[in-house]
Order: sequence, then structure tokens, then C-alpha cells
Amino acid sequence: MFGKTQDPIETYIDSPEKLKSLYKRVLIVVSLSQVFGGAGLAAGITVGALLAQQMLGTDAYAGIPSALLTLGSAGAALIVGKLSQRYGRRTGLSTGFIVGGLGAIGVVIAAMINSVILLFASLVIYGAGTATNLQARYAGTDLANNKQRATAISTTMMMTTFGAVAGPNLVDFMGEFAVSIGVPALAGPFILSATAYTLAGLVLFIMLRPDPLEIATMLEAHKQENEHGNKTESFNKKALNKRGLTVGATVMVLTQIVMVAIMTMTPIHMKHHGHGLSEVGLVIGFHVASMYLPSLITGILVDKIGRTAMSIASGVTLLFAGLLAAFAPSDSMVLLVIALSLLGLGWNFGLISGTAQIVDSTEPSTRAKTQGKIDVLVALAGASGGALSGMVVANASYAVLSLAGGLLSLILIPVVIWSRRA
Repeated sequence: MFGKTQDPIETYIDSPEKLKSLYKRVLIVVSLSQVFGGAGLAAGITVGALLAQQMLGTDAYAGIPSALLTLGSAGAALIVGKLSQRYGRRTGLSTGFIVGGLGAIGVVIAAMINSVILLFASLVIYGAGTATNLQARYAGTDLANNKQRATAISTTMMMTTFGAVAGPNLVDFMGEFAVSIGVPALAGPFILSATAYTLAGLVLFIMLRPDPLEIATMLEAHKQENEHGNKTESFNKKALNKRGLTVGATVMVLTQIVMVAIMTMTPIHMKHHGHGLSEVGLVIGFHVASMYLPSLITGILVDKIGRTAMSIASGVTLLFAGLLAAFAPSDSMVLLVIALSLLGLGWNFGLISGTAQIVDSTEPSTRAKTQGKIDVLVALAGASGGALSGMVVANASYAVLSLAGGLLSLILIPVVIWSRRA
């Protein structure tokens, strides 16, 4: 009727152009938040192990910060997923980032008062930022069709690169700034993390309107009301979805274990062989750039040549990364940069192909909650890799750790071949 305000869902049903415009806007907003989120993530992981080593006085537990961070990430992934499902992506993601910022502040205070207990507790809370940074990749897919999903994931991940590369390379600057205000140098990057995570949360809270998951859920409900599928089709779809969830989760879990384990101990390995903090920042910067920068190309490849092929590519790339890290001379910065870059690239292949499988296999009405549960498994896998990495290096060597990680990644190949035969 004339003068009556049209219901928002009707607007997007009747106008594909408006839906397409909203999809693009969501990608822009999420991408902007990822610039800040990437800086918060990378700054912390660069010096977390070194800070723990300094405070504990031993290498044996240097992997504990990574484990605690990813353990916190696991719990946060579940909570952010449930919040997003119930209240929308905007509420879930903004809450996760701001809580992560509070955790970073806790790390700074722990370093100032030399409290290991507060450090460990704060790292768990700081993990919320890591979880949210990963969960944000799903927000870009809510309004994407099945031929756009991997590209949407990769677009938001690519924007993470800008902050993720800047973070490690600001280690020295933030260390000097921290010392100038009476804070230990290694806590400096966490000041950057606190600021960056808070800004990421504010961007989403203010700008992510209307909520993409809410719109996607309403569109799916409208679609189901106008379709009349039979029970056999419904059963087959559920079976396919279950298989897709299994394969997607397995790919992401294995790539996370391998990546976190080797990445966590690389700064310690470098420090033992005379490399300075700026060199550590350079290597980790290349690693994090390789985790995110190739994303746009990776997403296109996943959409074009398929999830299976790119999952296999992930396993092969991680194998080469592990072999190179294991056998490269410890004083060779070039080979360390290449090894850690391949490690990041293999993770990138696995995360985007695995995530695309998860999105393909979920409906909007349960998507965020399911994605949160799977990210819990991914985070716990990272926690295991981080905790065990220090013990492996302390009792064997960095080379053994890297070689084991490379070989473990090969499990991806039979898993994806099984899914294709099924």
C-alpha cells in the first residue's frame, strides 16, 4: 500500500541489486575491521614466546603462551559463534575483538608487575581476539552464493595482511615506546594489540548494519517456504553436509597444528642462533604475510578448481615448509624466510578450502553456531601444537619438530581423496 514502509527482507527479495550492494558493503566493513584485527594478532604472536621465556627463565615452557592463547581462542570461538547465531554477526564479532583487547592490556600489566599467573590468564583472554579475527571471515560469506564463497573469505583475509605485516615490523618501535613509558620492551607489541583489537570491535559495532547473518537467515527461510523438496533429497543433502563438515574441519585442524607448532618455536630457534628481535620480526612478518596476502588468488582458485585440489595443495606445501625449516642452516635468514613463508601459504590454502567446505555444508539458521564449534576444534589443535612444540624442541630439536610437522600434513591427502570417493 502507498505510504507503507516496506519490510527489510522484502526489499532484498524484490531487489537483487540491493542484496548485491549489501554484500559488497559487508565485505568492505569486515575487511576494514580485519586490518586492525591483523595488527592485533600479529604483534602478539611475534613476542609471546619470548616474553614467557624472559619471565620464566627457561625454553621448555616457551610454547605455553601459544597454547594458552589458542585455548582461549577455543572458548571464545564457541561463545562468539553462539552470540553471532543469537544476536547477529555484529554483536558476536565486536564483543570478541573488544575482549581480546582487554586481554592484551592484561598482558602489559603482567609484564610490568612480573606476574606469570596474570600473564597466563591474560593470554587466555587475549585469545578472544584471535578467535574473532578468524570468525570474521565467515561474515563475508553470509550473503555470497556458492561460487563466491571462497573469494569472499579470501577478500577479508587479504585485508588482514595490512595489519598483520605491520604488527611484527613495529616490534622494535613499540618496544622503544614501551620502555619510554616504563613498560618492559617485550610488552610493547601488546599495547598495539590492545588498541588494534578495540578499533576492530568498534568498526564492526558501528558499521555492520544491517546484520548479514540475520538477512541471510530470513532469505533462507523465505526460500524454504517457497520450495517443496522431497524427503529423499533432504536426507541426501544432510549426508553431504555431514561429510563436508568432517572434511573441512579435518583440513583446518591439521593445517593449524602444523603451522602453530613450527611458527611458535621459530623465534626461540632464531634467538639461540644469534638473530636479533628485528630479524625475528622480519621472518614472522613474511610468515604472516604469506598466511593472508595470497588469499585473493587462493579464494579464486578454490572457487574455480575446487576445494579438494586446494586441500591437497595445502598438505604438499606444508610438507616442503617443514623439510626446509628442518634442514636449512640456522644462520640462513633467506631460507628461514622461505620456509616460514611456505608454512603460511600452506596454512592459507588449508584454511580457505576448509572454510569454504564448512560454509557449503551449513544453513544460515545454524551456520554461526556450527562454525564456532568447528573453530573450537581448530583452536584446540593449535593449543596442542603450541604446547607440544616447546617440549619437542627442548628434548629433541627444532629440526625434529619441523620434520614431524611436515610429515603430519600429508594426512590431508588421503582424507580429501576419501571424501571425493564417498
